[in-house]
Amino acid sequence: MKCPFCGSPDTQVVDSRVSDAGDSIRRRRRCLACQKRFTTYETAELRLPQAVKQDGPRADFDVNRIRNGFQRALHKRPVPTEYVDQAVERIVQQLLGLGEREVPSRQIGEMVMQELYKLDKVAYIRFASVYRAFQDVEDFREAIRNIKKR
Repeated sequence: MKCPFCGSPDTQVVDSRVSDAGDSIRRRRRCLACQKRFTTYETAELRLPQAVKQDGPRADFDVNRIRNGFQRALHKRPVPTEYVDQAVERIVQQLLGLGEREVPSRQIGEMVMQELYKLDKVAYIRFASVYRAFQDVEDFREAIRNIKKR
């Protein structure tokens, strides 16, 4: 770690402590060149994969886009916000668990549909109608039949 005062690369860790939340480590350091002390924090860096769209471009994964999709599908439906937050968190954890640098947007959409299916069948149909580009009433009937079969 480079000293913020003199820029020397020679520093020594004097003390290390885990934060109260347990998600970071606080390190007290001393510069061997100028003898000044400073504090650094170490946290885990979790990198979500990029979404690869159907026509090829890549975009950073955006949790807000997922949340907006849930909100649109669940508009005026009796589903608590905390359930939506939990569903979004499950999707994020699934993506992190894949360990991939890139994930097809199709796969992310399927994850959203699985979570909506668990939360609310009407919201699931709403999302599916846009996501799968239903063309006529028969597409809706087929989706409803599939729900009844499960």
